Amino acid sequence: MYQPTDLKKGAVCQIDGQPYRVIDYNQKVMGRGGSIVNVKLKNLINGSVIPKTFKGQDKIETAQVSGREVQYLYNDGATFFFMDPATFEQFELAADVVDEAADYLKEGDTLTLQMFDGKVINVELPKNLFLTVTYAEEVVKGDTTSSVLKDATLETGKVVKVPSFIKTGDIVSVDTATGEYRERKK
Repeated sequence: MYQPTDLKKGAVCQIDGQPYRVIDYNQKVMGRGGSIVNVKLKNLINGSVIPKTFKGQDKIETAQVSGREVQYLYNDGATFFFMDPATFEQFELAADVVDEAADYLKEGDTLTLQMFDGKVINVELPKNLFLTVTYAEEVVKGDTTSSVLKDATLETGKVVKVPSFIKTGDIVSVDTATGEYRERKK
């Protein structure tokens, strides 16, 4: 059981039988009245975000979410295929379960699947991924008076905004949470 002050960003709890991850945390101390904790919780099954307020004496149930390391094999558009590297067991997930993670998956990548009650609820990606730029527009010479951003297509098909000095063949780091360019690999 969690106390409300244990609900830091990233903590996973269970409310009404559903697993939630804390995405925002704010504590307000009220003098003699104790403290109030305001959190935003993301449902790990359907992706909805809800605000919730807890008082100092509330008890919050911990969610039994486990991780399973898998290797991504391929997809056929509607179904994504994975393999357990320890047992070589292959299995598939529907595209709606993989959701936005599909924009970052390359064949052979190792990632973690989050499981709740024996069912996959989320594909967990690393915070940053290095991907190769397969197409980037050429910059017009002299068009560098300000920080100019241009579209670049990555090896997974995802299009991100990058600085003008990025060219085809460069390897760039992308933040998987926001989908934004972070840096060029040196």
